[in-house]
Amino acid sequence: MASNPVFNRFNDDLDKGRVAADQPQYGQFGTPDQQRAAQYGYPGGQQGYPGQPQGYPGQQGYPGQQGYPGQQMGGYPGAPMGQPDLEKAYEAPSATARQSGRMTVDDVVTKSLALFGILLVFAAVGWFVGAANPGAGMALWMGGMIAGIVLGFVISFKRVISVPLIIAYAVCEGLFIGAVSGFFNNAYPGVVGEAVLATLCVFAGMFAGWKFGLIRVTERSRKIFGLMIMGYFLFAIVNFLLVLTGVIDNPFGVGGSGPLGIIISVFAVGLASYSIAVDFDSIQRGVNAGLPEKYSWLMAHGLLVSVVWLYIELLRLFARIQRN
Repeated sequence: MASNPVFNRFNDDLDKGRVAADQPQYGQFGTPDQQRAAQYGYPGGQQGYPGQPQGYPGQQGYPGQQGYPGQQMGGYPGAPMGQPDLEKAYEAPSATARQSGRMTVDDVVTKSLALFGILLVFAAVGWFVGAANPGAGMALWMGGMIAGIVLGFVISFKRVISVPLIIAYAVCEGLFIGAVSGFFNNAYPGVVGEAVLATLCVFAGMFAGWKFGLIRVTERSRKIFGLMIMGYFLFAIVNFLLVLTGVIDNPFGVGGSGPLGIIISVFAVGLASYSIAVDFDSIQRGVNAGLPEKYSWLMAHGLLVSVVWLYIELLRLFARIQRN
């Protein structure tokens, strides 16, 4: 829960030009007019199959193939275009990102709302199951957390985007969130409402800060942030194992609910908050790069990871403060 490898892997691939390597049809990042020119094969058109000459007017259907002398213009799909057709192609309005199958911000918003809707539905299931049967609730807590971590890493490092896995992750995280929220609400009344409200406020604040340039995301800040996340993730694993094995007799682990524990939680909330700003910046980079529409699922998944992480850290922070 303490890291978001989705956008780390995505940004590394984007910087190295590997993001759409398995989908070469989306590898054209020119203007819509240039891509239309490439499609119809006049000067500046796209290269044909390996070893074929570059296309020019009068070429045959496939990009890069040379037309036969005296070949008639038009007549079937992919046939060479005459001068009037070329002029129409140039004068036609540029295709929108949606029409050309590229990812848009609206796509990411739609997919994000769908995933958060799934998460909330199964969070309600986890909450009520835990309230009716604490043992089953604990099973959902531990099982959902472990399954979510495993699925999160599989999705992050899988070269092909798998929508079913992304949906399964939202289901597992929903069961986990519902079960753990029910437990915290019983142990520390009121903290769930506080954590939900704080999560919404931080999310809105980070978006506004990033949008208006108050919070900047640079290549250097990404690297520093990545190292900090890695360190905190390792700390969280060790801390969890110490509590699980009984070495530390405190549900919060290192620092407990004292000043040190509160400082650790504040630090974690800061990391999770900046992670959301990095997510916004990564989404914008993906839209600007003209990524395929299917990447909107990956962007939405990464945003879900960060928001869930932020909520958990805020829940722990408020519980520590109440217990202190």
